[in-house]
Amino acid sequence: MFDSVEAVEKQLGDLSYICNENISTVVFLAERLGKPILIEGPAGVGKTELAKVVAEASGRDLIRLQCYEGLDEAKALYEWEYSKQLLYTQILKERFSDVMKGATTVREAAERVGQEDSVFFSQNFIVARPLLHAITAKKPTMLLIDEVDKGDPEFEAFLLEVLSDFQVTVPELGTIKATQIPMVFLTSNNTREMSDALKRRCLHLYIDYPSEDLEIRILKAKVPEAADNLIQDLVAMMQKLRELDLKKTPSISETLDWARALLALNSTDLDKDVVNQTLNVILKYEGDVRKAQGELDKLLAKKAGEAAAAAPVAAPPAAAAKKGALH
Repeated sequence: MFDSVEAVEKQLGDLSYICNENISTVVFLAERLGKPILIEGPAGVGKTELAKVVAEASGRDLIRLQCYEGLDEAKALYEWEYSKQLLYTQILKERFSDVMKGATTVREAAERVGQEDSVFFSQNFIVARPLLHAITAKKPTMLLIDEVDKGDPEFEAFLLEVLSDFQVTVPELGTIKATQIPMVFLTSNNTREMSDALKRRCLHLYIDYPSEDLEIRILKAKVPEAADNLIQDLVAMMQKLRELDLKKTPSISETLDWARALLALNSTDLDKDVVNQTLNVILKYEGDVRKAQGELDKLLAKKAGEAAAAAPVAAPPAAAAKKGALH
């Protein structure tokens, strides 16, 4: 339970998730209002990580549903354990014979067997998938519906019942209502537009690439062993790389990977050789690597020029100054 917006920011910070006031405000309101959050933004900016850290900070069990094309209700909600039903049928075969004893027609025998449906279509034979697990959990949970934009529009429509009333309908069992209202985070990489019906049920949060100051804070929290000058140079380089027209813009996750890679190589500074050798850590397409390499000379030259301009100008030798005065 979060007492205030400031408490959210502090508790997440204690778990090394550095966030701004906008993020902490939305998380606070989501818990107080009992509403889901739809978190949109580029891949790698910390959307999934936010759900994990909020679950840990609030003492909730994390239940994750990874969305993909073709995901349907059966895979997300529940499945009947047919092998177990068949096994019980074999074990209870004699009992079925007793039930059908005296039946004079096939119809009558089938009706008698049908009266036992409730035995085999019960909680004993149902396999709960993430959505049903979150609904029926006895303890407070965090339901993470990850990359919801990868799911089909039909599945998105199915989610509306869950997000509106926190209940699901199983035809054989009826409507199952939540024992504890789960906290729900949905993430989207904006591969397609979410429906207005889904957005209306959620608080909206957009997480963009971090500012330079925020990215420095994140690196210091996540990679504390990195020297300050290396962090500043690395973040400055990443900010410049994001200005290029790349197929896959590097995000904060790549920044963290790059920092750890440089530490593994015992690099204390960014020079042309080490940057060229490690560009594949942050850029995922060969075209992006070549484009970045074409801009590196300008970037590194600018950095060297700024360093030279910042250096103090050496005073002329005393003897030379005296000679100039005499002549």
